[in-house]
Amino acid sequence: MITFGTLYLIPVMLGDTVANEVLPASALRAVSLIDDYVVENSKVARKFIKAMCPEKQQSVLNLFELNKHTDEKEIQSFIQPLLEGKNMGLMSDAGCPGVADPGAVIVSLAHQKGIKVVPLVGPSSILLSLMGSGMNGQSFTFNGYLPIDKSEKKAMLKNLEKWSFERNQSQLFIETPYRNNQLMEEMVQTLNPNTLLCVACDLTLPTEIMLTKPVSFWKKHKMDLHKRPCIFILHKK
Repeated sequence: MITFGTLYLIPVMLGDTVANEVLPASALRAVSLIDDYVVENSKVARKFIKAMCPEKQQSVLNLFELNKHTDEKEIQSFIQPLLEGKNMGLMSDAGCPGVADPGAVIVSLAHQKGIKVVPLVGPSSILLSLMGSGMNGQSFTFNGYLPIDKSEKKAMLKNLEKWSFERNQSQLFIETPYRNNQLMEEMVQTLNPNTLLCVACDLTLPTEIMLTKPVSFWKKHKMDLHKRPCIFILHKK
């Protein structure tokens, strides 16, 4: 009888930082022992594994890519090493796998098959931004990406503002990094001047920004967020 392997959810850095400054020993240990991975991008994953465990031979790695280009029919086969008794690692391009990340489907498959899942500690931009925002950590919602269409985006921003007020709930969301400046402009034009807006940018990096101010402040103090990973949080009281 084959005993299933264990699926380890391995966090990675949020940017170009020294691994041991943001990742615990458990992550390094997992990378040193595991050769089979489901990853978002093979090139990024290989670079991370080399940084974490330079003595590991790249030729032994068996990587399955899971991203928007992956054929859904292939996904079931990605967990075959687990079914054969091998431990596997699941990694995102940045941060924690399975959170705002396509890797959640692999975790779901593992649960369906009775495979043990072990999430490891590591940096999550969502939690770090909420921790540093001073907003409501007891009640919050992560909304992912806002609509691209301007009118739909404006309506969504007004809804998020309304929900935050009615529920006393902080509303988190993200944008494609090259649209950050555009989103900031749309927010200062759409939101109530007294609504609090947190900008959490380049978290864990030397260029990190963590600032919560009213929308009226952001209207007067523009910041270049172009191509910089950000989390935005709003709360109207």
